[in-house]
Amino acid sequence: MADHVDRVLEQWAEQRPDVEVSPMAVIGRLSRLSRLIGVELGRTFSAHGLDSASFDVLATLRRNGRSLTPAELMKSAMVTSGAITQRLDRLQARGLVSRTPSEKDGRVVHVALTDEGRELIDRVLPDHVETERRLLAALSENRQAALAHELRELLESLGDTVQ
Repeated sequence: MADHVDRVLEQWAEQRPDVEVSPMAVIGRLSRLSRLIGVELGRTFSAHGLDSASFDVLATLRRNGRSLTPAELMKSAMVTSGAITQRLDRLQARGLVSRTPSEKDGRVVHVALTDEGRELIDRVLPDHVETERRLLAALSENRQAALAHELRELLESLGDTVQ
């Protein structure tokens, strides 16, 4: 059985046999998987009235177990200050997060989950994990662990590490 990327590789081999395109086998599949996975995760989030960006903020706050500054959230989510401000505005308007000025430095704001935000992320998380489990069902647990290891090595080689 062949996938879309196999066809792309065949076409390049026919049209440009002088170019070694084997990296496309990995990058093309990662790219396609990213899109397909994003669609499926989006469906799960949407069922709970969220999008992936909102889930990301709520999940980051929940797994940290404490309030975070917008800068800390930006670092975790790898987005711009404008993007995080928009996300926080939307989540605060929905009553899912609160923003409180720091007692030590009035320029600093602390973002925390409200009770409603905590309840929502606690409802979404099991559905999210189940969606991920379903998406990976074609791979055994051993193959999933091996793939996770290989992907970690690739990410580390590209500088995506925790400081």
